[in-house]
Amino acid sequence: MSRPRVLVSGAGIAGTALAYWLHQGGFAPVVVERAAELRPGGYKIDVRGAALQVVERMGLLDAVREARTDIRDAYIVNAKGRRFAALDADAFGGRVHGDAELHRGALAALLYERSEAKYRFGDSIAALDETGEGVEVRFESGGTERFEFVIGADGLHSRTRALAFGPEAEFVRDLGYGVASYSVPNELGLDRCEMTYVGPGRTALVYHTAGSEHATALFLWAAAELEVPRERDARLAVLREAYAGEAWEVPRLLAAAEESPDFYLDTLSQVRMPRWSKGRVALVGDAAHCASATSGQGTSLALVGAYVLAGELARAAEPQEGLAAYERIMRPFAETNQALGPRNVKSMVMRGRAQIAFATGFLAVASRLPGKDRLMAPVVNAVHAAATAIDLPDYGF
Repeated sequence: MSRPRVLVSGAGIAGTALAYWLHQGGFAPVVVERAAELRPGGYKIDVRGAALQVVERMGLLDAVREARTDIRDAYIVNAKGRRFAALDADAFGGRVHGDAELHRGALAALLYERSEAKYRFGDSIAALDETGEGVEVRFESGGTERFEFVIGADGLHSRTRALAFGPEAEFVRDLGYGVASYSVPNELGLDRCEMTYVGPGRTALVYHTAGSEHATALFLWAAAELEVPRERDARLAVLREAYAGEAWEVPRLLAAAEESPDFYLDTLSQVRMPRWSKGRVALVGDAAHCASATSGQGTSLALVGAYVLAGELARAAEPQEGLAAYERIMRPFAETNQALGPRNVKSMVMRGRAQIAFATGFLAVASRLPGKDRLMAPVVNAVHAAATAIDLPDYGF
């Protein structure tokens, strides 16, 4: 018998992982991706807790660990660049032994190479029409095809979600912050470390990872009701305005954005939906339950969600039964991890000078004491508890 065809929209972490597990579950996945090719590079991400079990079941755990960023130290610096506090990078990032931090592009490449799916780059879904036994999909490139299911794995601004469930404004919740990231020349001469500077309402950091010729700049700032323009130049202007007059290396980092090939800017947001499926259309990863970058759990949620969705569809007698089981298993896990985002950002972006003075003064003293990395224990323990807050089913594949 022929395998049921499933269309996956998006070749990011969720989409490539889902393609792998769908094939293992007896489906024939087709992945459509708007970009012309798999996106390389990208910011650093974490694979933790239950997600480590998923990559282990894929046979990728060793490869994931070999691709780690190997960032060893995290420094807090003042306006003049003086390092006044130093912490272990894993503790600073909320990681425990065994968790892996690597570049998003490195993980996507590993998943892509392992997945047995047909990929269509440079195309996207234009329209969906559900029939009695499938979904008719019209593509932007022209032509219509029928699929057993359509799964949106196309991120925070999911086109699939908009077509099947309604406008983005109904589901995307702005947390009141802006976020920007891009590669920059390693003019600070960093070697597998990161530096963070905190100003009132705005934080800037730059990091270097193993084997990289460049560094990466990351900005996170308070920005209620931030409007994100479509044009790159206008987005650059938004970032420059947000950090105008800021000290440390910020002016030089802002100037580097002009030539950076991977400039990214958006609101810090979450996705909150009453349901993740409608008929034979479902969502996975950020498209369904984006937890925001400050949760540190977006990638892990994508990996676990892809595994559970494919597994439940494979063992269900009826499609709706499988989709309902997927949501029943995943929703508590997603909501637990979503709670990390708003909580964490309050310590990442400090609103007033008094709060900054207290926090940085405490770190300056405490980081010189024995057992200094235990300072991060509450953060590490909270992230680990959320990352392991699910019992993964064994689907036998």
